Amino acid sequence: MKARYVNPFTDFGFKKIFGEEASKPLLIDFLTCIIPEANIVDLTFKPKDKLGHNTDNRKAVYDIYCENINGEKIIVELQKAKQRYFKDRTIYYSTFPIQEQAERGEWHFELKAVFCIGILDFIIEEDFQSKNDVIHTAQLKDKYNQIFYNKLKYVYLQMPNFNNAESELETRLDKWLYFIKHLEDFETIPEIFKDKIFIQAFETAEIANYTLEERDDYEQSLKYFRDNINTVNSAFEDGVYKVAKNLLNEGFAVEFVEKVTGLTKEEIERLKIQN
Repeated sequence: MKARYVNPFTDFGFKKIFGEEASKPLLIDFLTCIIPEANIVDLTFKPKDKLGHNTDNRKAVYDIYCENINGEKIIVELQKAKQRYFKDRTIYYSTFPIQEQAERGEWHFELKAVFCIGILDFIIEEDFQSKNDVIHTAQLKDKYNQIFYNKLKYVYLQMPNFNNAESELETRLDKWLYFIKHLEDFETIPEIFKDKIFIQAFETAEIANYTLEERDDYEQSLKYFRDNINTVNSAFEDGVYKVAKNLLNEGFAVEFVEKVTGLTKEEIERLKIQN
């Protein structure tokens, strides 16, 4: 049976729910849960493409880039798979809304705050203290662990760590995370989401409400999303098999290889035959 609602981890689904003018109330509600200090009353969408100072500089393309009425900048990025230098990329992207605040003529370098929010379908660093966090925040601090600069903040939502059941949803952010994680599986709107904002979110996400062109765009986005997952999974499996083969070649017992790699005994026996 085909899903009733879009997958919000697709580019189309995410931007449909949060990145269009009509869905601005949804984005405001969602961001208010994440960065309440921004006091978001209204938002203005800004161009998503940013270029460096010349054509040789790399381009930055945001999923959502907006500004509140105080001129504070907010970047929202959806990341479906871990990539090399992920944190470097985040830092690089945050420099554009900082640099664009420069004014001609006399200017005293006073900056508006910049918030960078990442919705991640992976864990940032498996060996960091943050590996079990659902919400991981980062700011510039000095050697005394005091905030050195309070106008630049990074917030990462590590979605694999959010495993609350519907009965365990306590905050509004809990509801949003549950909505994002399970949207594609819903057949009806759960009772816990029966308020104006979430009803609008479900209506926005309902595939039956889209034009034929929008449905085609979504199918293409969904195909890309699934292909990307398959590529990542295949790369992971290839890596595991390579480790298992190396251990077998070094003479380690099947039981040890099974414990280290997580492969079944049958899979390891097949690798022994192939070797």
